[in-house]
Amino acid sequence: MGAFALALLYPLAGIVAPIGAWQWGPDVAGSSLASAWTSLSLTGLAMAIVVAIGTPVARYLSRAAAVERVVWQAVLLVSILLPPLALGILLALAFGPHEPAGIIAQRVGIRTSNSAVAFVFTQVYVSIGYYVLAAMAAFDAVPRALEDQAALLGSDPRRVFFRVTFPLARLGLAVALGLAWVRALGEFGAVVVTAYYPAGMPVQLWTNLQSFGLPAVMPLLLIFLVAALPLPWLALVLAGRRRV
Repeated sequence: MGAFALALLYPLAGIVAPIGAWQWGPDVAGSSLASAWTSLSLTGLAMAIVVAIGTPVARYLSRAAAVERVVWQAVLLVSILLPPLALGILLALAFGPHEPAGIIAQRVGIRTSNSAVAFVFTQVYVSIGYYVLAAMAAFDAVPRALEDQAALLGSDPRRVFFRVTFPLARLGLAVALGLAWVRALGEFGAVVVTAYYPAGMPVQLWTNLQSFGLPAVMPLLLIFLVAALPLPWLALVLAGRRRV
């Protein structure tokens, strides 16, 4: 097991690889910090949308009939299994200026490419499947008998959810959010097609690599890792402690 853990963690040694002095001059720092702000702020907005939509969907599906669950799981898997670059192309075409959705968006002043709206929409699409499927598992773990007993004692559905269901499922929902966060924050293939600007961290990492080389990549890569890893790691650790 030690060797297995070492193999998984070894790529992190690349942070201290001898590639020369890290580059953080004005040409790199400004665009890198702007991309970090873009990723963190817009991904945060995307996660708020994912939670607001995905939580009631997951709750409904966790109590749906078996056939309906299977159908919806198949639908959700589409957003997960599509290759990212192909997904970006499909989204760009489906919301293009000559398609119904794109025409409607343009009429109300929404840009469907290279805009904050396109960035957030793409992140929501690529991550919501992960959130809903993981949230379904969290809700499935809540004993239905406890919810039924609370309802029999006079609690309305809203109160049952916040008094019984949510407290028992909260760590599983945190894990679901962590998975969605990492998936959205790290998306490159789809975002580079639909929203090259404003550049998030994955796109800016690629731009820095192409323009300045590895020394200009490393500072932003470190920021990216610090932003991406703590939330899902903490959620998984807390979920594991609950089972002990």
